[in-house]
Amino acid sequence: MLRQMVIALIVLAGATAAGAQLVPRLPTLPIDAPSLPPVARGLADDVLRAPSDAARMLDQARRAAIAQLVRDNPDRVALDPDGFPARAGEVVVDDPKDSVIAAAVAQGYRVIERGDVLGVAFVRLAVPGQRSLKSAIREIRKFGGEVSADQLHTPSGMASGRPAPIASGDGTLIGVIDGGVAGAAVSSGFAAGAPRDNDHATAVASLISGAGRVRGGLPGARIASADVYGSDPAGGNATAIAKALGWMVQQRVSVVTISLVGPANPLLAKVVAAAQARGLVIVAAVGNNGPVAPPGFPASYPGVIAVTGVDGRNRALIEAGRASHLDYAAPGADMLAAGIAGRVFRVRGTSFAAPLVAATIARFYPSPSPAAMAAALKRVDALAQDLGPRGPDKTYGRGLVCSDCRTPVK
Repeated sequence: MLRQMVIALIVLAGATAAGAQLVPRLPTLPIDAPSLPPVARGLADDVLRAPSDAARMLDQARRAAIAQLVRDNPDRVALDPDGFPARAGEVVVDDPKDSVIAAAVAQGYRVIERGDVLGVAFVRLAVPGQRSLKSAIREIRKFGGEVSADQLHTPSGMASGRPAPIASGDGTLIGVIDGGVAGAAVSSGFAAGAPRDNDHATAVASLISGAGRVRGGLPGARIASADVYGSDPAGGNATAIAKALGWMVQQRVSVVTISLVGPANPLLAKVVAAAQARGLVIVAAVGNNGPVAPPGFPASYPGVIAVTGVDGRNRALIEAGRASHLDYAAPGADMLAAGIAGRVFRVRGTSFAAPLVAATIARFYPSPSPAAMAAALKRVDALAQDLGPRGPDKTYGRGLVCSDCRTPVK
């Protein structure tokens, strides 16, 4: 029974709900909701009494999901040298020197794209023949290039229903980098088939602006939606997220939320820093891969506001991942989001905590201004409810934010 409960928790943390895809053809965990036992309809307290078992099983599920993703999309997804999923047959060179690219082309590499995001130049190269990503990265490093795989990022929660368009307003413009958001004020796509309305993204956005009786962290806010998935099984890659951040800066967004998690990536790290220097506050979920998983990014990049989730009793979610730092906790379970024709449905995961923190920050930071960032965050700190040990800690960060934003399950 305990094993079934832990599996139910894992599925609730990231699997696909019946009849709804969070990200098209991009599984986060390997068990489908239709096969769940009845216990999967809620989080059992018994699971919380076995955190070490749950952490181990979450890590096993994460590894199994990655393996399944590669098996399902062998032409689009491959493992990078560290075992993370990435675009197959492609590498990215940051701030490329002409001599490096020329040397790569002489060895059979092909330029797919040259780009620049917020002053950070990059080149995407197609890997020749049957070379692995590992061998390609090793070879280009010998030429003197800063090169990496284009790793994929996955969602950090699930919604058991199909969200309706979010409530529209004329307030602060808040960014959502995810799939496409139904009803967004402005939208753009950064993957094949994008922009395309996506359940996970729309649920995240609904918790910012509110919808019907479901509360939002900042009612009346407008949503800028950057779809990094579209219909591409290799969507959610680092290059797409970097481009989305550049677009958010162009749209004069002050705060953006990213409920996605992946490994560290040098191109994305540079673009994150460049966007922050232009006044963009980036909020990111720590993910749902459990406490023994590697630190999640973008939450772990310096200056990014890293967010974990709590349940209705203010207990940290057992499936919550970790980052190199933690800023805040927010409601992430035992709560509702908006559904079709006034329906509501249950959501769970750190995905749904991050937008509540983003909305709270945007209340005090409505327009991008690097000089005003620190003061705005101090105002959020003043609102945060201290949980756990006195002062900042590794479980709740600087405290619980937006605790009254949860629309409770009754």
